[in-house]
Amino acid sequence: MSGVMKIYGLIGRAVNYSYSPLIHNTAFEQLELPCRYTIFNIAEETLVADALKGARALGIAGFSVTIPYKTTVVPLMDSLSEEAQSIQAVNTIVNHEGTLFGHNTDIAGFAAPLLPHAEFIKGRPVAILGSGGASRAAIEAFRRQFSPSAITLFMRNPKRKDAFSECYITESAVNRCALDDLKVNGSDASAILRNSAVVVNATPVGTLGRPDSNLSPVPTGNNLLHDGQIIYDMVYNPIDTPLLLAAKKAGAMTIPGMEMLLAQGAAAFRLWTGLEMPVEAVRRVLLHEIGETAV
Repeated sequence: MSGVMKIYGLIGRAVNYSYSPLIHNTAFEQLELPCRYTIFNIAEETLVADALKGARALGIAGFSVTIPYKTTVVPLMDSLSEEAQSIQAVNTIVNHEGTLFGHNTDIAGFAAPLLPHAEFIKGRPVAILGSGGASRAAIEAFRRQFSPSAITLFMRNPKRKDAFSECYITESAVNRCALDDLKVNGSDASAILRNSAVVVNATPVGTLGRPDSNLSPVPTGNNLLHDGQIIYDMVYNPIDTPLLLAAKKAGAMTIPGMEMLLAQGAAAFRLWTGLEMPVEAVRRVLLHEIGETAV
């Protein structure tokens, strides 16, 4: 007789597009584990507490958490990992006999594909486009593991003071520039981006299906990208985003968002099961689903 099926799922709003079920169910099947992963769309923030109360009662084994609830769930946890505490954002929940443990695997997931380039990054400036939850993970990963000389956030409104008010990130931890200033050739913002060893897109610009899917968050006409940079796009569909295509044309090294997606998923899988995700098998399935061919 087979064991009781463990249920895992993704908490988010209107996230039927997510590849997380494909990733985790492929891993469960590969390892022949009696587990299933599904999506739990929660329409309103006010319903999240009730959802987690039900999860405790039903014994749902764990969750991924995505937009817009990564910060919403923080006060609802019984315990937070150091990483989750540091940026006040949870993307992975482990339910152990009714006790909810909140983790953040985005930090490790973001760092993973950059680790081979740690010496290249150390002591040099880096730039992040966007100021949401994804950028928090990038800031923390850079701070913990790469020791850049400076971190600059390119934001729609750099004068907004409350972007990171509830976590460790202070005014002195990052520099702030306006995204629109990148459109001005010769601006200070342009010089900062051009001099950055790593440029990270933590915005959804370029995502398949969005109105701006054919756009790059970095203006492509001002020679901002070049062969002395690493360009890292957190967008994972398509694999070659407009930003990465422009970066390749400029001779820069590129890192697609799928690498972070797989790495953070593998870290969550390890927290839930104590096992290593069969990443290469999952990668092949994911590439096929996105419409690419494995290399």
